[in-house]
Amino acid sequence: MWGQDNREETSSNEQEGKEVTKVAASSITEGPGDISAFVGKGVEFKGTISYSGTVRIDGYLDGEIHTDGVLLIGEDAVIQAKITAGTIVCKGKVTGDVVAKECIKLRAPAVMNGSVKAPVLSMEDGVLFNGALEMAHGVRELPRDASLHPVAMIVPPSIKRVNG
Repeated sequence: MWGQDNREETSSNEQEGKEVTKVAASSITEGPGDISAFVGKGVEFKGTISYSGTVRIDGYLDGEIHTDGVLLIGEDAVIQAKITAGTIVCKGKVTGDVVAKECIKLRAPAVMNGSVKAPVLSMEDGVLFNGALEMAHGVRELPRDASLHPVAMIVPPSIKRVNG
């Protein structure tokens, strides 16, 4: 994950005389599926990104990100945005409001500044988190007119009731 295992396999295609380099999938992503888009190191993007699938950001982004998929934030990434995603795995610097429908994984040396809302949050040693955290999973509000009703206590016959 994230370059911990940067093995490259080189094979040659004898029929065409070309070399093909394959990077092990575990070195690129954590999460389901292939990466749909990639904002590389040194790239600056301003605006709104909406997508499905998996996107990895290693550059600078200022704006908004909307997805039900996976957002991978690389160690060199600097993001100033309002983010709504299914799953977020972060090693970079994020400033803004972040909402994840499934989970947020903060990996060292991540820096998170802003409010975070997710049912699951995991954080490694070395992560800096400055902001508010709201964790809610399947929470539903009671109707305003809901009232409480007393419940009778039933005592099994094997237990003797003691008065006094």
